Amino acid sequence: MSDSPEEMGDALTRIASALERLTPLQPEPVDWTSAPAFVFGKRQIRAVDPLDAPKLDLLRGIDEQKERVVANVMRLAQGFAAHDMLLWGARGMGKSALLRSAVAAAQASHPGGIALAQVTHEALPDLTGLFSVLGEQQRHFLVFIDDLGFEDVDGSGPRQLRSWLEGGVEARPANVRLAVTSNRRAIVARHLSEQDDPVNPRDAVDDKLALADRFGMSVGFHNCSQDDYLEIIGAYANDYALDWDRDDALEWSRRRGGRSGRVAWQYVVELAGRAGRSL
Repeated sequence: MSDSPEEMGDALTRIASALERLTPLQPEPVDWTSAPAFVFGKRQIRAVDPLDAPKLDLLRGIDEQKERVVANVMRLAQGFAAHDMLLWGARGMGKSALLRSAVAAAQASHPGGIALAQVTHEALPDLTGLFSVLGEQQRHFLVFIDDLGFEDVDGSGPRQLRSWLEGGVEARPANVRLAVTSNRRAIVARHLSEQDDPVNPRDAVDDKLALADRFGMSVGFHNCSQDDYLEIIGAYANDYALDWDRDDALEWSRRRGGRSGRVAWQYVVELAGRAGRSL
């Protein structure tokens, strides 16, 4: 028995609905001049306004790193030659905060001249497409990948990023530069066994270091000293008019298992909470 027209129509409607659910959503057109920052995800691009960034003078204990990063971002905002940047080293020492603050400072000096575009890890395979789109814009962009690291089994990820940084057949957009933060200087994991490889032992090491070498600027961040830790707290506490105690701050770091800019900020949040304040 053949299906009735009504049954056929219902079936087609169900098929169409199923296909619509399976089809990736087409991203809405993006106005790349509409916001100070954007997040590029797997299936969407969203504007971020305002850009969350601490004041530059509140970032303490990283004076040399701050000077280099801020100068490089300012060059990019002005349309001058600028480097891709790798910020590597100790956790919680302000690598990503410094990038955001440097962009905010450049935006204050050159309104509309630069935006931050953060790429989620899920969207890394689409990075080349993003660069192509940004290259057509009348604005400069710092593309930001936070906490990047590749596992030993991932051979294609580092090679794709390395190819884009230097050596690809397609010229890179002059208005786009890349900034990556990582806990590892080489971004990819390294092992002592690499040195013991009887077949071309240096090849394995050099291949992994090749990715980090593609960045024109490599900035290291190191563990926080006690003086730096207390200076960071003092700067924030003074800015927010919060009372604090040195011994209490040190006890907080001991309970947290270490000192860093992140731990210092968490202590400031604790101070504000105790005082019944918001930040």
